Amino acid sequence: MSTLVSPHHFTPEDDAMVLYKAVKGWGTDESAIIAIMGHRNAIQRQQIRLTYESMYEEDLIKRLESELSGNFEKAMYRWILEPSDCYAVLANVALKNVYRDYHVIVEIASVLKPEELLNVRRAYHYRFHHSLEEHVAAHTSGYFRQFLVGLVTSFRYGGDNIHSSLAKYEAEILHDAIKNKKGNLEEVIRILTTRSKTQLKATFNRYRDDHGYSISKRLLSEESDDFLKAVHVAIRCIDDHKKYYEKILRSALKKIGTDEDELTRVVVTRAEKDLKDIKELYYHRNSVRLEDAVAREISGDYKRFLLTLIGREY
Repeated sequence: MSTLVSPHHFTPEDDAMVLYKAVKGWGTDESAIIAIMGHRNAIQRQQIRLTYESMYEEDLIKRLESELSGNFEKAMYRWILEPSDCYAVLANVALKNVYRDYHVIVEIASVLKPEELLNVRRAYHYRFHHSLEEHVAAHTSGYFRQFLVGLVTSFRYGGDNIHSSLAKYEAEILHDAIKNKKGNLEEVIRILTTRSKTQLKATFNRYRDDHGYSISKRLLSEESDDFLKAVHVAIRCIDDHKKYYEKILRSALKKIGTDEDELTRVVVTRAEKDLKDIKELYYHRNSVRLEDAVAREISGDYKRFLLTLIGREY
């Protein structure tokens, strides 16, 4: 469930006027910007962008980029973008990062629905004049490259059909490949990049039933290279992406020095989808509310904006 609180009825012209007043002249009224943009859904935000440009002949995003700064500007920028455009930017930033945040690529490709992923690839084409798979392939090699390219180009079947005998067979393929490390890794890639999520969940459940532990725990016990780390992220995202995101938030907030990039990515991309469920998982796991943990770790307008998206006014 979403944590975003947006009005059923709104007037984009009125919102555009408030935003214009917030950024014109000396100083910026960040509170007014948060009050508007922190309470508008994706469709409403795009209507405001178009209306603002029509009324004032300037791009709202570029204007806010020039007025805001730091993590607040980064979070607001990604929030205002259309969702597919936001994911395209996140993917590009992950690939440009000196440490190569490949888990972000795996996360995007494994969590999104087939049509959503296709829209991200289109947005990537338009924005960066290259395909996502081209950039992924340019930075990787071997089985790791095959796996990531397979993930980002996948268009999985989205139905609920399950083949039990196939789940048993492919659970054993995954088990043997991970156990031996030099097993049939191409089969692992084929299974994880082409099977429906419903079928894969049945395969993961069969693995657990047959071997007494989850496939993700088996992967954690191995000395993982980039390929196995990516396999682990994909399995976690496909099996239960909400638990995956809860762990991302927990790690981001418990680090010595908060990982604002991870925190921003989860809040901005999940606020309109299932952040409420992720919040409940976070409280269950940590005995502290997510909004309280966030409030302790960050500050200023960035804090006020994220807390608004999480569902707590500050």
